[in-house]
Amino acid sequence: MIISLSIKLVYGIYYSEDWQCELALEESTTLEALHRTIQRAVDFDDDHMFEFYIARTERSGERQRFECDDSSDMSCQLKDLFPLEKGRKLFYWFDYGDDWKFQISRSRKKPFVPEPGVKYPRVVSEVGVRPVQYPSVEC
Repeated sequence: MIISLSIKLVYGIYYSEDWQCELALEESTTLEALHRTIQRAVDFDDDHMFEFYIARTERSGERQRFECDDSSDMSCQLKDLFPLEKGRKLFYWFDYGDDWKFQISRSRKKPFVPEPGVKYPRVVSEVGVRPVQYPSVEC
């Protein structure tokens, strides 16, 4: 089945505009595959460490972490994470130096059967200004 996720930028060193997108992907998608999908959606270079975590807010100290260098963490599937415990949210943290943080929410849309001829995962919609990973600095 295909599910819809909302990916919303909540923080980053060069964060200046609201940005979010909706993704359609298989509920069996792993966290590793979700990482690659988000990287393509924001057009970042996949050149830094990352993790996913479940917490109340993006700055909460109490977290359930899924680290990129742990293959068992990255093989976790979305269908095993959702629905999240009440009051908890899923976050994607990329590049600990530039501190890009995205909140990931499951859409209220019901899961659906893949449409013939449509490739998944895919970006369904995008709102706002896409973040720039390495903005050029003008002198």
